[in-house]
Amino acid sequence: MHRIQELDGRYVAQTYRRQPLCLVEGKGMFVRDIEGKKYLDFVGGIAVCALGHCHPAIIKAISTQAKKLMHVSNLYYIQPQAELAGLLAQVAPQGIDKFFFCNSGAEAVEGSFKLAVKHTKRQRIIAMEGSFHGRTASTVGATWHASYREPYAALIPKVFDFVPFNDLAAVEKATTDQTAAVIVEPVQGEGGINVASDDFLPGLRKLCDERGILLICDEIQTGMGRTGRWFACQNWGVTPDIVTMAKALGGGFPIGCFGAKGDVMASFSPGDHASTFGGNPLACEASKAVIKTMLRLKLPKRVARIGKYFKKRLLELKDKHDCVLDVRGLGLMLGMELSSKQIADAAVAKARERGLLINCTADKVLRFVPPLIVERKHVDRLIKELDQILTEVGKC
Repeated sequence: MHRIQELDGRYVAQTYRRQPLCLVEGKGMFVRDIEGKKYLDFVGGIAVCALGHCHPAIIKAISTQAKKLMHVSNLYYIQPQAELAGLLAQVAPQGIDKFFFCNSGAEAVEGSFKLAVKHTKRQRIIAMEGSFHGRTASTVGATWHASYREPYAALIPKVFDFVPFNDLAAVEKATTDQTAAVIVEPVQGEGGINVASDDFLPGLRKLCDERGILLICDEIQTGMGRTGRWFACQNWGVTPDIVTMAKALGGGFPIGCFGAKGDVMASFSPGDHASTFGGNPLACEASKAVIKTMLRLKLPKRVARIGKYFKKRLLELKDKHDCVLDVRGLGLMLGMELSSKQIADAAVAKARERGLLINCTADKVLRFVPPLIVERKHVDRLIKELDQILTEVGKC
């Protein structure tokens, strides 16, 4: 471990606050560090490893495709890419039937901005307070946290208007004849697991329709079954004009995508947007394996069931511990807000010592985004340990 830390410190850009462990192996719900210690993982690569670590279907898909063809450019038709698009059309919100493939969530959001501007011939985009959409120049511009944006102000397009999350009147007031799109996370992840109110997404849909504005749902963290539906917007019966996805889409293999209604995507012409690696055969075969496995396991429905149980157990802790201020979320995207950052950081460290990986976001919100294959016995172990941890750290 010391050698890895030394190499990292010497040669790797120091842009991450790493926890003091190096993970080298994983299977299902568990990972193992370089010193052999085993952990129950409730982070899942930050909502990425939806089928758990090293799922056999993904391993087989990658291994088989790697022996045939890993990369060709998009100058040619790519069979796995076309097949993946067909699968996505089956599970995406109704009417989303054209897809552009890239390599990450930030790229997907960036592409969605370009498409919105091209389609509407307008220049401004409304984003939410508490949002997180990426780290590229444009996507960080749509990200609320000032510390992410301000150091790069010179690079960020001055086209973003922020409004409070869940405030439909504020969105309406912010719209102008130059508003191309409204972008929203149905559940804000980095913002602290903030869930859209019952009327917010339907209200946005109605407002956008009335004013010729595109609705973009950023489903990079919420998509692919995470909230108990294939895409979180489906919990509100809302179909966006554009939806972005990444993270769980590849089950651990990097891939990003944005889908759109056919007439919207038709605004792109050859040369308007491109990606050298986007939609390569290897990534698309991995993603096909993820979707087929999720379909076979009826995973979104299972997530809805286990998510309700998980939330109920977290609420039991809220009733017991004064340091727990709130429990919120949908499906297996859950947050527990604690009374201070100090307590939250201590809880994460104590959990790690006990062989549990959890994550803190928005300073003091414990975020639980485990693999979607998590079972009740795993939840029960977490709750038992967390009960003891909160007793220990609650007076910090």
